[in-house]
Amino acid sequence: MSPYTRREFIKTSLAAGTVASVGALPLHATEQAATQQVTLGKSEIKVTRLAFGTGSNNGYVQASLGQKQFTELVHYAYDRGIRFFETSESYMTPAMLGEALKGFPRDSYRLMSKVTTDPGADPAQRFDEMRRVSQTEYFDIMLLHWQHTADWVSQTARWQEGILEAQQKKTILARGASVHGLPALRQMPGNRWLQVAMIRMNHNGTRMDGPSSADNNNPASVPEVVQHVKQVKADGMGVISMKLVGNGTFTRHEDRQAAMRFAFQQAGVDCVTVGFKSKAEIDEAIDNLNNALA
Repeated sequence: MSPYTRREFIKTSLAAGTVASVGALPLHATEQAATQQVTLGKSEIKVTRLAFGTGSNNGYVQASLGQKQFTELVHYAYDRGIRFFETSESYMTPAMLGEALKGFPRDSYRLMSKVTTDPGADPAQRFDEMRRVSQTEYFDIMLLHWQHTADWVSQTARWQEGILEAQQKKTILARGASVHGLPALRQMPGNRWLQVAMIRMNHNGTRMDGPSSADNNNPASVPEVVQHVKQVKADGMGVISMKLVGNGTFTRHEDRQAAMRFAFQQAGVDCVTVGFKSKAEIDEAIDNLNNALA
């Protein structure tokens, strides 16, 4: 449960209720489910089902491409119809992504970032710096990053308030959190502050949530994770999933296909983010998602 009063919550929610529409997608978007738009629950933010992730190995994989090759890859994804891009202040990629996107109309894509909830830091100053680095006037979605304890809701109260204030100013349009470990994930259902939930998901529990926040494999926990996804969706939250390639460990095409099918057919997530380092990986992810929804 959020630590804010009902009056504060309603006031801020109303102030943040209107969001800009996504620009026109290529004509082939009507034929490819991966590039179709989906609304992320009560946030009302519309995103393509497939997001371009830039955090592989904390962004080292994408950063190692260099700005020129990375920009070409972002442009290729955009031309294929992907209009949802994801980064974090803790990654190596926010400035690179901002540079890569600056030639496109800002209302034609969605940008999500994640903030590290450092104790003692000033949220407003942090968000201003993040916007400067990313070369953007606003973030479509801001997540509280790497929440991994059972008390994260109370421990991040000032960061929640900071995001609410930014929503009033429309420098952030939607709010959420990314969690690691079942103790943190169990705090998402019923949380009225959350609009977007980022939850790890694949078919065999590789690098998924377990009894602790340790980044390991937990196949036995997959049913509980799926249950929480369904619960938060019933609460009206949008669900974004990560780890669709098992943090890079799914070297077999069959596993990458199975993970995508499981995320959409069994768990029922709204969209997924995948980290890319080549055009071939973008093409494959689009095909895998399209097949998952066929």
